[in-house]
Amino acid sequence: MFTKKPDGIPSVEPARPSSSLPPPLNGARSGSVVSSGMRAPGSDATSVIGTDLTVLGNLQSKGEIQVEGVVQGDIQAARVIVGQGARITGGIVADDVVVQGTVMGSIRGNRVTLQSSSKVEGDVFHQSLAIEQGAFFEGKSRRSDDPTATQKTGGEIGQILGTAANG
Repeated sequence: MFTKKPDGIPSVEPARPSSSLPPPLNGARSGSVVSSGMRAPGSDATSVIGTDLTVLGNLQSKGEIQVEGVVQGDIQAARVIVGQGARITGGIVADDVVVQGTVMGSIRGNRVTLQSSSKVEGDVFHQSLAIEQGAFFEGKSRRSDDPTATQKTGGEIGQILGTAANG
């Protein structure tokens, strides 16, 4: 990589591209980083609703949904993270729910965590509930052996499945 010039000053040779690297994706220049969105087998995908995005309607995912923006509708996923600046008006059904922002609606989850910056106005159905000091919670807390069962039996958030099947 370094060669010695006759006058004793080292110089740097340009790096040679490795033939084992794939060509750049989507017309990207060499040396730029491009994510193909591919994940290792067995890992769940995370869908992110950014701070500049407002969703009017229901969301459903088999993986994780991270909300940083605004959602006006119900959310059903394996895991839901409500970011500090996020605002959700609707119900949430997930195995694991972490709330840092605002939720106006019911939460149904096996593990529910309301962090200190959270504001929740609605009922929480859970197996495990953690509420940090400083969190705002107005509603009822109900322990249940299967708090997410409503999605399967057609309760208030079960309409997500009926809406998807009908249209």
